[in-house]
Amino acid sequence: MTDFIISHLQWFWLSVMVICIIIEAVTTFAFTTIWAALSAFVMIFLCKTEMAFRWQLLIFLALTIVLIVFTRPFVMKKLKLGKNVTNVNTLEGQEVLVTKAVSKFERGQAKAAGGVIWTVKAADDGDIAEGTVCTVVKVDGNTLIIQPI
Repeated sequence: MTDFIISHLQWFWLSVMVICIIIEAVTTFAFTTIWAALSAFVMIFLCKTEMAFRWQLLIFLALTIVLIVFTRPFVMKKLKLGKNVTNVNTLEGQEVLVTKAVSKFERGQAKAAGGVIWTVKAADDGDIAEGTVCTVVKVDGNTLIIQPI
């Protein structure tokens, strides 16, 4: 089997590249095996030299590691993958009107701009009466942390 692979290295590296691309497609763009596919693409051309197979494997592994370490974070940041970007954090600092009283042991409700009703909690775990205008201190999941103005 090893003799067959060594005599057909360009097909070996092509198959490694295709397998890595398929794995990448199945894993919904985790951007890990795509770098191995790129390294395998480079190896298709390097295998035409008289380089020993073990050196080709070493170069393939080194190139894959270098690509993962130095380019994956950049690509993930540019494509904004791995984060669900929403505009909920724009609520911080806005005023809301309490529509259901807030107590230390019970969350209340408040109406934000646009008429959206949110679950709210007092920032200092105190009581806030219905009808009080408050400021959003921070957002914790789907709960607004508020404090009276």
